Amino acid sequence: MKLLRFGRDFKPDQEVILRDYLAIERTRLANERTLLSYIRSSLYLMLGGIAFFQLKSFPDFKYLAILSLIFSAIFFIIGIYRFTVLKKSLKTLYYNSETQNKAQK
Repeated sequence: MKLLRFGRDFKPDQEVILRDYLAIERTRLANERTLLSYIRSSLYLMLGGIAFFQLKSFPDFKYLAILSLIFSAIFFIIGIYRFTVLKKSLKTLYYNSETQNKAQK
């Protein structure tokens, strides 16, 4: 059983027309935008963690800084993982439809 499923069970039954091709391109661009959002959030958490380390008068913030750096790494890894999974899924979807088109002609 797979824990994370991002709609990879879709199989095209017809050829990809222009509308479908443009939808795939929009999804690809949205995927890149989402990756950049994950990276931005990761960088903000990392900067926050570094800033908490710099506060010498509040030693209890050291744990918050470590937690922030851990979440920063987790966000970055999740973003890369989701990007590659959806990119592979879109590539498979597009190439499967292209091979079906060539087989039908």
